[in-house]
Amino acid sequence: MVSADTALQRLREGNDRFVQGKTGHVEAVERIHRGESVDSQSPFAIVLACSDSRVPIELIFDQGIGDLFVIRVAGNIVAPSQIGSVEFAAQQFGTKLVLVLGHTKCGAVIATLNELAKRESHRSPNLRAIVDRVRPAVEPVIVHHEMSEGDEVLRDAVQANIRASVDRLSHGSRILEKLIGDGELVVVGAEYSIETGAVEFFDRS
Repeated sequence: MVSADTALQRLREGNDRFVQGKTGHVEAVERIHRGESVDSQSPFAIVLACSDSRVPIELIFDQGIGDLFVIRVAGNIVAPSQIGSVEFAAQQFGTKLVLVLGHTKCGAVIATLNELAKRESHRSPNLRAIVDRVRPAVEPVIVHHEMSEGDEVLRDAVQANIRASVDRLSHGSRILEKLIGDGELVVVGAEYSIETGAVEFFDRS
């Protein structure tokens, strides 16, 4: 099984190819024709990402079929179903790396900021459930910026939300905590730039 460090390096290199416009998926197509992914899978990384249509996970990392176990939800939030999905992949496939991937101009974070600023109220209980999971990460950012607005606030709020999701995955499950404690799993945050296509990987700490 691919180590967490090697998995991170593969993601970095894949994103570099994406930014440079040098991606190619010939190998992925050949896997389909050879039937290699029919009976089993061995993803080298688990990616918990936002559902935003501008962030196509396999494409931005130049990966193909069977390479990534992708979990997508608005705001890259962590709820029981996301934790369970990570547990499944980590135990079933022995995948060593979990990447929590947020992105610039995240709609879920913007919606939360608007809610906290009283500019809009979400009547849908389902949408509110997403906003309520983003809120704890965003509130300290607003206090820090003294209720100011703008790109800097949104940037810091997006990054705080990513780090909060990393923390929830790292401490929200006995299974994941044990895997992390035993050195069998690493959880890392990252931010995708919609403007440039580049991914910034956060320090593990």
